Amino acid sequence: MKAYEYVNIHIGKLVGAGSEAHRAIIDEYAARGYRYVGYIPTNINNYGKITDLDLVFERDA
Repeated sequence: MKAYEYVNIHIGKLVGAGSEAHRAIIDEYAARGYRYVGYIPTNINNYGKITDLDLVFERDA
């Protein structure tokens, strides 16, 4: 059985191209025993740009 955690990220001026904020989140969850498995876009604007996404982490339950 696996346990999952989802962390919502807003992609704006602070998080986006050139940002390393996502790395701190991935490192934090890795230290807690989670493995990063991917991301899911949760909001896309009218121009096709992803504006929000969930980082997905798993660990054995």
